[in-house]
Amino acid sequence: MAKYESKQLRNLAVIGHGGTGKTSLCESLLYVSGKNERLGRVDDNTSSMDYEPEEQKRHVSISSAANFIEWDKHKINLLDTPGDSNFTYDITCSLSVVDNALVVIDSVGGVEFQTQKVWEIADAYALPRIIFINRMDRERADFGKALESVKAKLKKKGTPVCLPIGAEDKFQGIVDLIAMKAYTFADNKGVGKAVDIPADLLEEANALRSSMVEDIAEADENLMNKYLEEGELSADEIKAGLRKGVISGGIVPVLCGSAAKGIGVALLMDLAVSAFASPVDRGPVKGTKPGTQDVEERKPSEDEAFSAIVFKTIADPYAGRLTLFRVYSGKLSSDSAVYNSSKKITEKFGHIFFLEGKNQKQAEVLIPGDIAGVAKLKETATGDTLCNEKSPVVFARVEVPPPIMSFAVEPKSRGDEDKIASSIHRLVEEDPTIVFTRNTQTKEMILSGMGQVHIEVNIEKMKRKFGVEVNLNTPKVPYLETIKGKTNVQGRYKKQSGGRGQFGDCWIDIEPLPRGSGFEFQDKIVGGVIPGQYRPAVEKGIVEAAAKGVIAGYPVVDFRISLVDGSYHTVDSSEMAFKIAGSMAFQKGVMECQPVLLEPIVNIAIEVPDEYMGDVIGDLNSRRGRVQGMDTNGTNQVIKGQVPLAEILKYAPDLRSMTSGRGNFTYTPSHYEEVPAFIAEKIIAEAKKSAEE
Repeated sequence: MAKYESKQLRNLAVIGHGGTGKTSLCESLLYVSGKNERLGRVDDNTSSMDYEPEEQKRHVSISSAANFIEWDKHKINLLDTPGDSNFTYDITCSLSVVDNALVVIDSVGGVEFQTQKVWEIADAYALPRIIFINRMDRERADFGKALESVKAKLKKKGTPVCLPIGAEDKFQGIVDLIAMKAYTFADNKGVGKAVDIPADLLEEANALRSSMVEDIAEADENLMNKYLEEGELSADEIKAGLRKGVISGGIVPVLCGSAAKGIGVALLMDLAVSAFASPVDRGPVKGTKPGTQDVEERKPSEDEAFSAIVFKTIADPYAGRLTLFRVYSGKLSSDSAVYNSSKKITEKFGHIFFLEGKNQKQAEVLIPGDIAGVAKLKETATGDTLCNEKSPVVFARVEVPPPIMSFAVEPKSRGDEDKIASSIHRLVEEDPTIVFTRNTQTKEMILSGMGQVHIEVNIEKMKRKFGVEVNLNTPKVPYLETIKGKTNVQGRYKKQSGGRGQFGDCWIDIEPLPRGSGFEFQDKIVGGVIPGQYRPAVEKGIVEAAAKGVIAGYPVVDFRISLVDGSYHTVDSSEMAFKIAGSMAFQKGVMECQPVLLEPIVNIAIEVPDEYMGDVIGDLNSRRGRVQGMDTNGTNQVIKGQVPLAEILKYAPDLRSMTSGRGNFTYTPSHYEEVPAFIAEKIIAEAKKSAEE
């Protein structure tokens, strides 16, 4: 492999809606550039980018993959990203470390909802973009309609730099509007045959070229003056102006083609080299001095101190942990000691390598802009900054979104609980959006993530990598019980059986406390009606009984017990007897105090496009939710409200189908409220039934 300077590097993430052919386009880039000897295909599992078994089974990307190609004395680093919103964190991490985005759009579907989402993320990182309208050989392919959808849904005027020759099964080539040359393709090797521009396309090609030149002139004042004076720009001026416009974000070039047939792929690589930003074009990266808010800059220069950020971790059961990072400044060679400024530790680097899908190519020295990997770092995780200890810096990490869907996991084999915990811990290293908790009340192990597909994929991975199989169940809702009334009640336990008996007798007052107060115990015994050593046993009996619940088996909360009277036997009384007496008094008393069920209420924020507002609010009301306010976020509306947790355990897929996948939500615990009587009856009946079983 040739040696490159930072200005010869082009880092780009391939983004777009699922099913637009992003991975197929990456395979075509690898093949047409000569990197791979044959064209990998997703459908027959020969793709070098979708190499995980879960991806091959589902025929979709579920994890970003890295590779690179060499073209026209430049190195193009590719990050192929998933197209499913379940994996938005992975997509965001990839976009945070590249300098450009290649947006793939389907020629039939046009701009779909996930394309809009990832476009907004690319906006947040101010990434230069090129749009590739793929699968022009599909039935109903329509370049014009796809182009219109860019303007309508991305609010961006795309600038066509090529024109398709034919469409659907007659799609055979493209007109390069920059060079004003036509190419037809008889095979899928991406090498087009130069032909005259078809007569029936000449007028449209001239009109689109004029429009392209106008867009380029508008992005540069000097070019605009020349264009107004002379009505034309030279080929070099068009290329220079296009590059300037793309890097500034003023121009988004649009190409078209077919990844499967290699059509338009060579032109795409030419444009990536000539118009996309190098690390040098993107300029310095800002971070902070560790432990302060002081801004630190790192220029993309080999003379600067080394700095890099980790954007992905892969848990490999054989190779150990693989850490992927992007270099921002300085140089790095193998067998170096590198400082992790996020964790304040030093890590020993062994061999460093460039990624080629699942394969690795050893690297000698890394320079600014390089995307590389290293194996077996002990503590470094996704989002950590790596740097020179004498010149430390910390770069901002991608925020981990809160999980939106949870499942209870139970082992298929007895005794696998510990293996589950350690396996999930390894998966969390790879994907921080997975959250593993134990619910102390319901005694369940809870696995939370970004959606059903996300969790299922990780369960498959856990089975394959660590040999642990689990069942997924809907989590139990952690209901509570409480009381609304007061009572005075006796608990008397007497047992006589040959020899020493058991005797404990207590009177207690039970009364409710405000929500969230917990439990209070007051000892109001006067004189010695119950000796001091037995009174804590009464409290212990009540605490144990409260934990098991009275009406439906859920913990009883928010009540006060006053121990007011009782009696004892000098021989037969014991701590155990008074513990049982306390428990009996409590269970009997609760039933006299209007016991009720409480359910957890959560704060929810649902972000949806305007057109789905009515449906989503109506659905939220049907789930016993309350809308409390509205906010605007760009073109979307954010509905804020409260809803019982029991009503949103499976909300993620429901919201997705209700909004054609364009809605998302987050929720956080708020408080507990009384369950309506008609629902409480069902819960109590179910609890009694399962207790009998």
